[in-house]
Order: sequence, then C-alpha cells, then structure tokens
Amino acid sequence: MDYAEKGSKTYLFTIVLVAVLGGLLFGYDTAVISGAEKGLQAFFLGAEDFVYTDGWHGFTCASALIGCIIGSAVSGYMASNWGRKKSLIFAGIMFFISALGSMVPEFLFFEHGVPTYPLLIAFNIYRVIGGVGVGLASAICPMYIAEVAPSNIRGTLVSWNQFAIIFGQLVVYMVNFFILGDHTNPVIESIGQGINAVAPGSDPWTISTGWRYMFGSEAVPAGLFALLICFVPETPRYLVMAGEDDKALSVLCKINGKTEGNNILNEIRNTITEKTEKVFTYGVLVIFVGIMLSVFQQAVGINAVLYYAPRIFDDMGMANPMMQTIIMGIVNILFTLIAIFTVEKWGRKPLLITGSIGMAIGALGVAFTFGHAGVELVTMLSIMVYSASFMMSWGPICWVLISEIFPNTIRGAAVAIAVAFQWIFNWIVSASFVPMFNMQTSNDPDFGHWFTYGLYGAICIIAALFVWRLVPETKGKTLEDMSNLWKRKR
Repeated sequence: MDYAEKGSKTYLFTIVLVAVLGGLLFGYDTAVISGAEKGLQAFFLGAEDFVYTDGWHGFTCASALIGCIIGSAVSGYMASNWGRKKSLIFAGIMFFISALGSMVPEFLFFEHGVPTYPLLIAFNIYRVIGGVGVGLASAICPMYIAEVAPSNIRGTLVSWNQFAIIFGQLVVYMVNFFILGDHTNPVIESIGQGINAVAPGSDPWTISTGWRYMFGSEAVPAGLFALLICFVPETPRYLVMAGEDDKALSVLCKINGKTEGNNILNEIRNTITEKTEKVFTYGVLVIFVGIMLSVFQQAVGINAVLYYAPRIFDDMGMANPMMQTIIMGIVNILFTLIAIFTVEKWGRKPLLITGSIGMAIGALGVAFTFGHAGVELVTMLSIMVYSASFMMSWGPICWVLISEIFPNTIRGAAVAIAVAFQWIFNWIVSASFVPMFNMQTSNDPDFGHWFTYGLYGAICIIAALFVWRLVPETKGKTLEDMSNLWKRKR
C-alpha cells in the first residue's frame, strides 16, 4: 500500500481517539452527580444558616448545566477565533479545576466539613466551571472529528464521540460504586413542603467524605485529556479559514492520501469564500432544524434517568440501586454500538424515528407501571427500553447531524446556537425532574411519577414526527455538500 496515496487510518484513528476523550469527560462530568447526589444532599441538610430544600437540591444537581450553556454559547466564538484544538485544551483545564474544587469546595475560604450557604454557592461555582468545559467539549469535539474525518466514515467516527460519552457515564457509575464500597447512601426522609431530613442511622462517611471522592475522581481523566490534546493537529477546515493552506494540506494528505487530500482542499477552498458568513445566510430552516434536534434530544427526558438513576431504582424498591445503574450503563453501551455500526448503512433519519418510537413505548411503560406492586420488573425493563432506544438513536445521531448539517462558513456559530439550546433544555429537564417526580395530589400520591414519564413519552412521539417531516438525510454527503443542500431549501 502506498502511504502517500492511501493515507493513514492509524493516524486518523489516533487523533479521533484523543478527541473522543472529551466526550468521555462530558459523560463523566454530567453523570458523576448520580452517585454523589444523596450524600451531597445529606451534607447540606446539616446546614444551620439556611434550609436545603428540594428546589435547592434540584438546582445544585443541575448547576453544572449553567456552565454547559455558557460553554456551548461561547464555543462558536472560541472555535472560530482560537481554533478547535486550543478550545479543547481550555475545556480540559476547566474539567480539572472543577474536579478538585468540587471535591474540596472549602479550599482557602471556608472551614472544612461545615455546610453553609456560602459553601453551597462555592460548590455550585466549581460545578459551573466544569460545565463550561462540558459545553465546549460537547460542541467542539464532534466538530473536530467531523472536520478531520473522510465523508464515508464521518458518521461512524462522530458516533464514537457519543460512545465515549456513554462509556464515561458507565465508568463513573462503576467508580462511584467502588468508592461507595461497603458504605451505604444516606436515607432522605420527606417532612413536607419540599423539605427533607436525614434519617437516623445513615452512614456518616457517605455524608462527609464519599461524595468528595466521587467528584475528585474526574481529575485523572481531565488531566490526561488536557495533556494529550496538545499533540493532535488543528482541523484542515479551520486551517484553511485561517489562511494556513499548507498545514491543512499536510493533515489532509496524512489522513486521505496525496491525491484525495488535494481534492478535499480544493473543495474546502471553494466553499470558504469568506472566513465567516451571517448565521442566516442559508435561511432560517437550517438553524431551526439544528435547534430543534438539540431541544428534542433533551426534552425527551433522558438525562432525568441518567442523572438520577440510583434514586429512581431506589424508589422502585430495588435491592442494590448502584448495581442496577451499572447494568443500565452496560445496556446503554451496547445499544450505542448499534448506532455506530448502522449509521452509515441505515442513515440518520431511520435511526432517529425508530429510536423515538422505542423511547415513547419505554416512557409510557414507566408511566403506567411505576409504583404499582408486583410489576417492578416491567417498570425496570421499560426504563431499559427507554434508555436503550435513546442510545441507538438520539444520543449519537443528534451529534452526528449537528456536526454535519451546517455549511462550513456558518458551522462554528450555528453549532454554538444549537448546542446552547441543548444545554438550556438539559438544565430545564434536570432541574425540574425531582420536584416534578415528587408531585402529589390529595387523591394520587404517585401523580408526579406517571405524569413525568407520560410527558416524556408524548414528546418522543412529537420528535418522531419532526424528524420525518423536516430533517434531511445527510448519509454519504460531504460537509461541502451542505451549502448546496440548504441553498435549494431556502
């Protein structure tokens, strides 16, 4: 094989592997709260200067998502002005600072182990810093992979980013499980009106220490990512936009071979006539489709399951909620692999529509069975169907589409807008889940359970209709083809 003519798949896969570590950190950072949230809640319930309500806990569990909104909102500016590579280095540093700060929020300013209102604010600030890293990585990692990948395997390689996200969640589920060890999560008792108390006899170690180790464990993969990303190249498309065509050609030839590398460089030059264009240059529809893909990916409610899995399984009466969470993580991994190996064969739209229908079935199954004695297994299987259907469809495929549907000259800004909406709705779903799930009426103490999942099921059906009517199929198209596709639809 002539290396100069064929390019190096090893080189391509190496730089993609480093980039998907950002996805792993994305999953790790967002799911670490699942194992730590009960210990964290019990810790702040001991505060004497304020009352730590359900509302405060919902906000604290979702506070990282505020940073995600900020990070994703500025990702377009950073990707266009700093470059994809430098932006990812910055994201890795944010992950690292957040991990250590969340583990010891008392650092320098507060007495260790004494829960207070100012300490809660400090903890949330550190989580927001980590969220900025997640927001940047969520927008730029798929963009980076899409811009270095050949068109015939682009969907598969971008899907590996979602695999890394789910793998990161599974890793942190397992890390949390081993950190907990023989200890147990505290029992939280409701005393009415959104106010709780720690039940007598709860394990003091998990309240004072366990949650700290869970948050701090992220420092290891964060430091590794920040280091390794320094050794990957900048993307060819950014290099052309920055006027560094020789460097762009060098990267393209290493990946695709000399002949194909020159052809791709010419395609990029032909579509990048300006460094940037106005975001609505190609019409409103392309931006609307990108935003709604992001909105639906979150509004279907998946992160309410991923972030609160141990609490949900505990409320179902499962003997070992952390182990059930790990099993769910393994199922998620397996179904993400289905998307990776079928996205280039089946296409984007069929996977999204099939997944939406599966999620609707799973969510409605939870709505009709949750809390009913004798059908706990059906409830658990429904949650698994719901989660698995997401992982084979909206999880990876949404990121594939967001990374490829926008024309080159507006991609940075358009991806930033779409991903910002994703994190806004992620925050809405995550912050509202606990209060909504715990809603009760005088006639129906389980009202919140069936209402929450019934709502998610209805949104899944609407998502399927949206994809069927408005989302274009992008399988096999080059990133440069996107300009012509959306010009025809204006």
